[in-house]
Amino acid sequence: MEQRVEFNTELIKRYDVAGPRYTSYPTAVQFNDGFDAEAYRRHTAASNSELIPKPLSLYVHLPFCKSLCYYCGCMKKVTRHTHQADHYLTLLDREIEMQGELFDHDREVVQLHFGGGTPTFHDDAQLKSLMEQLGRHFALSRDDTREFSIEVDPRTVGVERLAALAGMGFNRISLGVQDIDPAVQKAVNRIQDTESTLAMIEGSRQLGFNSVSVDLIYGLPLQTVESFAATIDTVVAARPNRLAVYNYAHLPHIFRAQRMIDSKNIPSPETKLQLMELTISRLIESGYVYIGMDHFALPDDELTIAQREGGLQRNFQGYSTRRECDLVGLGVSSIGKVGDCYAQNIKDILTWQSVVDEGKLPIWRGISLSTEDRLRRRVIESIMCHGEVSFERIEAMFAIDFHEHFAPELLALEQMEADGLLEMSGDDIKVTPPGRLLLRNIAMVFDEYLQEPAETPRYSRVI
Repeated sequence: MEQRVEFNTELIKRYDVAGPRYTSYPTAVQFNDGFDAEAYRRHTAASNSELIPKPLSLYVHLPFCKSLCYYCGCMKKVTRHTHQADHYLTLLDREIEMQGELFDHDREVVQLHFGGGTPTFHDDAQLKSLMEQLGRHFALSRDDTREFSIEVDPRTVGVERLAALAGMGFNRISLGVQDIDPAVQKAVNRIQDTESTLAMIEGSRQLGFNSVSVDLIYGLPLQTVESFAATIDTVVAARPNRLAVYNYAHLPHIFRAQRMIDSKNIPSPETKLQLMELTISRLIESGYVYIGMDHFALPDDELTIAQREGGLQRNFQGYSTRRECDLVGLGVSSIGKVGDCYAQNIKDILTWQSVVDEGKLPIWRGISLSTEDRLRRRVIESIMCHGEVSFERIEAMFAIDFHEHFAPELLALEQMEADGLLEMSGDDIKVTPPGRLLLRNIAMVFDEYLQEPAETPRYSRVI
């Protein structure tokens, strides 16, 4: 992918519409409750019967938090009473056992991610027990190339806990920072000491963690270009391997926590655009590779290598390596991708607990992909991950004539080509430096489901 980025304010404003982030295709909007546990079982059986079954990636959702961050749109349960998580962990053990029975035990787990919520809400004994349960029912890789990560809250975890996490098998951590400005932190109810955060980055490096990722958010209340520049400079000086810098989507009608934010303090669209430009330009100048959308990585990071070698993918954590894996979602609300299906667990924690307690897989909804879905997923993923589409490669994979099959889409792209977002030849589509900021818009052209009228807005805005 072309690494240069060009900012064209007029074009960005023109194309600033609501659209999917394409962490899946079809997107979660198309998941349906006609897809149930039996459908999921059929897909897992089919994946086991492949000539060379795929390795596995596990996502474990731990929804508990000790305090409420007002910007958060994740599925979470806020409580100061850690014992309230005991029953959840007991039932999570049961789901792990049920899911483990579905997959052949020679399918190695090469990726593992604990997300939330706040996984480090749980103490070391609880996390160790959970890892042991995963090891009993899945073949966890012991290879140095494994990617076992956990999201860590620097407000509640000291450097001393990092050694315990490493001893459990984790070799990557992700730190939520968002912003170091005290006024912004107060406005979103996330007071976080900068020195502790920096100590976590350095401590993980000294303990031999393979990767440290830092999450930031632009567009939060009271943010200014000057204050966020200070946040970026402070974090970059610590040299984390990756940064994810997300665009805050203020959707209080969807996320109740966001109603605690005074809308008058949200930066204007013009300021948000300046914040985005600042972020991308400052990180590129600092030696980070712009992977796409909200992800940045050092030149020798696995994300950068995967993009360069064609192995980058989109999943529900954003950009990720190991496209060849089947993803197993564990815990309330988690989403998996096994074979030609997506499956999502029940989102309500009490209902999830009740179903698991009955010894049933807590599948809520999902979708079985058609051949057309798989074709369009490949095209969209190529745009989102690599900024180009090879017609020949797609034609060989799906036995189609690209020009004939996608004639309406190619016609629709002509305006984007005229606007300088992409270049088309008879053989491929290539995203240009101005188009790198509008990958979602380009991908949307190939989204068959967007042709269906929507009753209510379902997606965040692109910028």
